[in-house]
Amino acid sequence: MKKILFIALAAFATAAFLGYRYKTPEPELLTPSCYISCFNGDVREQFRQEAATPAFAMLHEAPNYYKLENPTGERISFTAADGSTAMGYEIKSKTKSNKWIFVIQEWWGLNDYIKRESETLSKELGNVNVLALDLYDGKVAATPDSAMKLMQGAKTDRIENIVKGGLAHAGADAKIYTIGWCFGGMWSLQTSLLAGKQAMGCVMYYGRPETNLDKLKTLNCDVIGFFGNKDQSPAPAVVNKFEADMQLLGKKITAYKYDAGHGFANPSNPSFNKEATEDAHTKAVAFLKDHLN
Repeated sequence: MKKILFIALAAFATAAFLGYRYKTPEPELLTPSCYISCFNGDVREQFRQEAATPAFAMLHEAPNYYKLENPTGERISFTAADGSTAMGYEIKSKTKSNKWIFVIQEWWGLNDYIKRESETLSKELGNVNVLALDLYDGKVAATPDSAMKLMQGAKTDRIENIVKGGLAHAGADAKIYTIGWCFGGMWSLQTSLLAGKQAMGCVMYYGRPETNLDKLKTLNCDVIGFFGNKDQSPAPAVVNKFEADMQLLGKKITAYKYDAGHGFANPSNPSFNKEATEDAHTKAVAFLKDHLN
């Protein structure tokens, strides 16, 4: 009996050692140099690759439960550019307006946190329509693992079709303003690029910048961005390159950099920075009001 037990323990120890020795290295965040050098790559696909790594998921703690009380908006459906059905959360202006703010979700999905931000913008800005796009087609994540899966399933072509459908829903005469956080920060800029001449102002919270100068030179609006110097997605070097690219192209960007980490504006994130969040919000609203007039 002792001999059998000894053999079993030896086999277990050997397997554990080999498992440790030959364990596949955990994926890491893409380096700033990769993003900067991958000039011809699609930054949206690069971000999807990064967002599928455990290292990126570790930047996000599961959001605290939050339920929006007394919403003034409603869930709507509209036709995406490929003819399929897309969804969003819409707050119509009390008076007729051709000004639209597109609110772009974090990687968690269109949850009540994003709806709350939409409600806040509607109240503070007044005569605007607010449309929070649902880029996950009705799905919302509650944990980093589930967010990774939804992120992997959110194909770039599908998101483009949703954005283009939202632009068509707003109308050809609409003036488009965009705001988003993280995944949504990247898609805030991408939405402004897709809006073409209708784009009037873009707000990015720690979103991945566009690196393709041929695309970036088509941008029709000013950008304001809020970034963390302790963030690695995007890292400060990526933000600095974005500023340099915008200046090279004669585009206006105002970037504010805080002594904060990724997701500093999300109250459920361990990196939440109340002071930075309040300062960024004040500046973002001032930027939007200035460009709405």
